[in-house]
Amino acid sequence: MHHQAITGKSTLVPPNGLFSHPTSAQNPRLPVIRSVSLNRSRARCSVLNSRGIEIPATKLRRSNGSGEDRRLRAVGVKDIDVATLGNLCVDIVLNVPKLPPKPRDQRKAYMDELSKTPPDKEYWEAGGNSNVAIAAARLGLCCTTIGHVGNDVYGRFLSDVLHSEGISMVGMNEPSDDVDSSSAAYETLLCWVLVDPLQRHGFCSRADFSEDPEYSWMTKLSAEVKMSIKRSKILFCNGYDFDELSPSLLESALDFAVEAETSIFFDPGPRLTLVSGRPEEQRAADKFFKMSDVLLLTSEEAGSLTGIENPIMAGQELLKKGARLKWVIVKMGAKGSILITKSSITCAPGFKVNVIDTVGCGDSFVAAVAFGFIHNVPLVYTLTLANAVGGATAMGCGAGRNVATLEQVKELMRRSDINEDEKLWEELLSDSVGTLEVNLLSRSLIDQNSQQLNVVPLQRAVSEILPKLLPTQSKMAIVSSLS
Repeated sequence: MHHQAITGKSTLVPPNGLFSHPTSAQNPRLPVIRSVSLNRSRARCSVLNSRGIEIPATKLRRSNGSGEDRRLRAVGVKDIDVATLGNLCVDIVLNVPKLPPKPRDQRKAYMDELSKTPPDKEYWEAGGNSNVAIAAARLGLCCTTIGHVGNDVYGRFLSDVLHSEGISMVGMNEPSDDVDSSSAAYETLLCWVLVDPLQRHGFCSRADFSEDPEYSWMTKLSAEVKMSIKRSKILFCNGYDFDELSPSLLESALDFAVEAETSIFFDPGPRLTLVSGRPEEQRAADKFFKMSDVLLLTSEEAGSLTGIENPIMAGQELLKKGARLKWVIVKMGAKGSILITKSSITCAPGFKVNVIDTVGCGDSFVAAVAFGFIHNVPLVYTLTLANAVGGATAMGCGAGRNVATLEQVKELMRRSDINEDEKLWEELLSDSVGTLEVNLLSRSLIDQNSQQLNVVPLQRAVSEILPKLLPTQSKMAIVSSLS
């Protein structure tokens, strides 16, 4: 479960189209691209995935001669776009007369009462990082999920949903000698998503009531998990991972991703308490903030982390502290989003939508950012697409299989109706620009009284993005022809 609000340096439209490569690459960690053949079983992946990424030989892990090491060393092509780590759960979505009480013991009693009666399958939905993977797959990205699911009805349900969306799963299912695979500690995690008559949400799971991570019996990354990380262009992690996996295991995954030149996306979400948690949690969280390539936060989270109210200035402060950090993205709900780099500030107002449910909007937003990051889409276009994907998801009910479809995203973009607020952007930019280039998406032409400001017309952005969003069927046909 990942509950966030809805929701780049860019120049104006590049002369050679949306995917023209700028003089300075937006994603310098993506190495040289080469062509590879695809097995037809992978036809669900995007046509753009017919191009893998070659890892320079000097960056390969030194072999100690073991079979596992030789297998990992042999993987020279990154044929997976996005891998999500942990946070695999099944959401049980229920309408309730009132949300659960806040006191811990009362919430536990509330959840235990709900659990007494197994919910009908019509209330089950894929949750957690499944939302990111499904949204990314619907944009045509090739995705895999890394995490634990039990050998139970919920685990089989989640596996079936992911398979139907063309998403592979790599299980972290190697219990230690201390854990029986039939025990409760091995079961698929359930998250109760509770909706009151005012459409407010409450969330609870058994992980909320344990001092230790839910799957603390996992102590090392398996060969299969390492292989998946190595083959992936992006590894997505979020704060909910700390509910399931030990800080040391998360650090191992982070270290391995850096070594494998896999870019790291991190969204701490509501788990900002990690920065003041136990020493091992603080250390792991600090490492994520320093070693990630892309950091995604709401404006409230950015302010909480830095003590700076202005989200742009907060993002700039976070950028200074990240050793590898390239993008800080601040989500501001219906107002839009901001992408801060060391050389630019990019702002994009959100699309006007009739909000039904915000669950899964932040996850959908992440998926679109990943699309732009991988394919070097100009940053203002990346934010435009991300705002549209998040907004389209908000128009539905719930996450999982209910996240936005490609056609819903395209329809929202065609409407070209955004929440413009010139005063808001003037206030945010007045104290934070300095000598940086500023890119602003706008439906109308704004008087440009500064050479630093690039106003990007919404219609131009939409006209450039839409042709690149091929229907899934077309992508499958193209990829099959390349196999």
